Amino acid sequence: MKLYTYFRSSAAYRVRIALNLKGLDYQAVPVHLLREGGQHLMDDYLTINPSGLVPALQDDRMTLTQSMAIIEYLDEVYPLVPLLPKDAVGRARVRELAQIIACDIHPVNNLRVLKYLVKHLGQSEEAKTDWYRHWVIEGLRSLEAHLARNLGTGLFCHGDTPTIADCFLVPQVFNARRFDIDIDAYPTIARIDALCVDLPAFKAAHPSQQPDAE
Repeated sequence: MKLYTYFRSSAAYRVRIALNLKGLDYQAVPVHLLREGGQHLMDDYLTINPSGLVPALQDDRMTLTQSMAIIEYLDEVYPLVPLLPKDAVGRARVRELAQIIACDIHPVNNLRVLKYLVKHLGQSEEAKTDWYRHWVIEGLRSLEAHLARNLGTGLFCHGDTPTIADCFLVPQVFNARRFDIDIDAYPTIARIDALCVDLPAFKAAHPSQQPDAE
């Protein structure tokens, strides 16, 4: 199994956590998003993922390129250490929480969006950072409310074992801290993140522990 990854990509970070939680061996294949104009845009990589994004996961069955699809595939093919609850309501809630991050926060703060703001729309680095912080704060505020008000929230985002939602939460918190966003303003998020990052599977997935870390 190969994971095409970039150490600071939050989407790749999610998949690394899931692979580690399940105890699956994989080969990390770094794809640098900044060097050589972006290795993810080179022809060799585009044959693997025509979208020109990371991550991409290859095994003997197929190649998958979206973090949610990859993690759900892993959960179905390797059902030990499940990352989705058994009940339909629980599964829907975990997907809801993950998609608040994947659909509401991440797309407007992706590297290619931030680069477009500066290169093509002429925004300053300060304006780019303001953009990033605004949308992350909006998203975290919403996520905190969803977590704080629902009895399904336990030690983790849902219940007392990590799920897909936690795989998504931790990378987003890591990125938010890089831009000096005060996570303590979101106490439920901060509590869950602190619990997760102490677990071996999360520690091993951290950007600083990757072969391409800078």
